[in-house]
Amino acid sequence: MSEALFKTLQQAFEQNVMDIDTLKKEGRKAIGCYCLYSPVELIVAADAIPLPLCGTKNDPVSAAEEILPRNLCPLIKSSYGFAALDTCPFFRFSDMIVADTTCDGKKKMFELMQQYKEVHVLQLPQNQNTAISLEPWRKEVEGMKDRIEAVTGVTLTTEKINRAIDLLNRERDAKKAVMDLAQLKPSPIKGSEILTVLFKVGFLADKEKGIKLMNTIVNHFSEINDNKQSPYTDKTPRVLISGVPMGIGSDKVARILEEAGASVVGYENCTGYKQVFTVPQNDDPIDVLSRQYLSIPCSVMSPNQGRLDLLDDMINHFKVDGVVDLTWQACHTYNVESFSVEKWLNETKGLPMLHLETDYSDSDTEQLRVRIEAFLEML
Repeated sequence: MSEALFKTLQQAFEQNVMDIDTLKKEGRKAIGCYCLYSPVELIVAADAIPLPLCGTKNDPVSAAEEILPRNLCPLIKSSYGFAALDTCPFFRFSDMIVADTTCDGKKKMFELMQQYKEVHVLQLPQNQNTAISLEPWRKEVEGMKDRIEAVTGVTLTTEKINRAIDLLNRERDAKKAVMDLAQLKPSPIKGSEILTVLFKVGFLADKEKGIKLMNTIVNHFSEINDNKQSPYTDKTPRVLISGVPMGIGSDKVARILEEAGASVVGYENCTGYKQVFTVPQNDDPIDVLSRQYLSIPCSVMSPNQGRLDLLDDMINHFKVDGVVDLTWQACHTYNVESFSVEKWLNETKGLPMLHLETDYSDSDTEQLRVRIEAFLEML
């Protein structure tokens, strides 16, 4: 990414904190979310500011460990630590938190978080069989709608929700366009650059501004491709990262892969391609939102065929040579599911997989580097 474009992105990210502060003083509400399962359209429809809150840094983990078990997922500890220390401006801005039950650790942590903020917990079904799970999940989405209306004082009409659906669809299309740049061979964009764009744009209160910025970035890298400029060659190993979510601060595996000479061409996780979907508009937006969000292929779902389907699609379109499956320590659902993913990759796609279990600290960086370099030599 050019220095000028990166500077523009960084300035937008830094200005955003001041913009949110101004909007809050003008009376706008802000609602924080920890998971992709939270229908952001309902927040946008209420003219509130949606804020992603998932902890991706190691700094607040030690504070969280004063209350939470040490052998708990670093994402949970980081999220709670930010709340306990009051060091995250986006958590501080939030008038309400929308949480989720994607794992036992998170749902119990959210009970403790109630002392800092009003928390509305979405009770997720454990499977995606619509005959069994759709109706109770729809009630959860309706409950979120009612809670947002109470907090914001805004009635969420069908028209307002459909307008929000259109805006979020365009934002997801822009994110997909950024990620799809890496389908080119060789890729004109680094995986670390994709992660940086998605992470920073995700916080912007002005969605239109974020969409415009992402479109500018896509045009920039398309020109680089037209000029046949790339940091890689046709022989550079193309790696897909699968598994748990990542962000700036919890991106050491992606960084090590690039330092070892790989081209990280995609993220199957909810940081990346899991958030790429289109919500249709109709006279019952709660129904379409419920159906779409229920279909997200997280490892909390059992069975989770949707993850294999998504991997199959990405492997084909991104011309993948190998998969790195990332699991945070104590993330049991993804850890167990890695066995099925590797078996499917080997038998169906004929691709090798490297499963890595780690946390947010740098203590195992060199061990990871040795394993990653050996994996890339196989490719």
